[in-house]
Amino acid sequence: MGRVVDISLLLSMTDRAAALASPSAMHPESWQLGAQVEAWARGRGLVLGDPDTSPLGRARCERLAARVFPDAELASVDLFARWLTWALALDDTLDHPPLADSGSAVHALYDDLLRAMRRGHARPGARPLESALVELWQATSKGMSRDWRRRFILQLEAHRDGCAEEAVNRRIRHVPTPPEFAALRRRACGPFLYDLVEPVLGVELPARLLRTPRWLTVAESVADVVAWSNDLASHEMESARGDVHGLPAVLAAAHHLAPEQAAELVADRIAARLEQAWKAARRLPEMLDRLQLTVAQRAAAAQVVKVLLDTPRAHMDWLAESGRYESAAPAQLRLNALSDCRILGVGR
Repeated sequence: MGRVVDISLLLSMTDRAAALASPSAMHPESWQLGAQVEAWARGRGLVLGDPDTSPLGRARCERLAARVFPDAELASVDLFARWLTWALALDDTLDHPPLADSGSAVHALYDDLLRAMRRGHARPGARPLESALVELWQATSKGMSRDWRRRFILQLEAHRDGCAEEAVNRRIRHVPTPPEFAALRRRACGPFLYDLVEPVLGVELPARLLRTPRWLTVAESVADVVAWSNDLASHEMESARGDVHGLPAVLAAAHHLAPEQAAELVADRIAARLEQAWKAARRLPEMLDRLQLTVAQRAAAAQVVKVLLDTPRAHMDWLAESGRYESAAPAQLRLNALSDCRILGVGR
């Protein structure tokens, strides 16, 4: 019997959601990027041994970065790909014992990470996550304002709190209700990654824009779509280890649904949330007029919005070629990746 909840349902959505109709573009130097990011991940101790033997090694984060930023400078895309690699390495650490069911352990790990960022260097003998974070933070923050740096750290703290709440839920065997889940999932799904769009593009958005309801609708809708799409792709793996922090599991528990019924409901919610994002984005120009932003600020906002709206399809295409949520043999994973590249029209 085949899987009832997986990426195939997500891929079928390209016919029902206009925002997902066009395949994402790919950065022309994606193959060079892959070699660079893999060498970095190995050199920092984030990936050990054969990459095909671990979910992080199979993830191919550089492919997602190259799809989200197909036109950006290679060095900036490389930096984003390294952040993605670090974020998934952190995710793997938080999702497995001894941190998976201990909120205090999550806070302790994050205390070490945040202290290292503020100190400007990792402790002697620190784990790879800590030393890699310091390196990434120094490379990213040097060109950004104090306000942006503070915003980024607040997002890391939100991620910490979300992951700690998930850990407590696992320990007490609590399945979040649908109303509880959306905001929790948003916090636990790397919210800091979206703030990296600005340094990658070489822009910075004014705080008064980011606080407006319309901007928040765009940003939060995109974050939800990416998180829920990921939930569909990872459902089988997470179910096998008893994790209930995915939207299919939450909806199945709340409404007494079979997994395939819950998955269809997730797809409906993804389509509706995408429409909310695009509707809010179409109404942004009038809000920018009211805020009296400068020409440069308006241009920066337009650049960031384009990346945000392109991200759901880029993420979906990445899920199709990534082996992060697969358990196939390494040789088969490589064959699948090559096949995906041909199907998606991606060449060297």
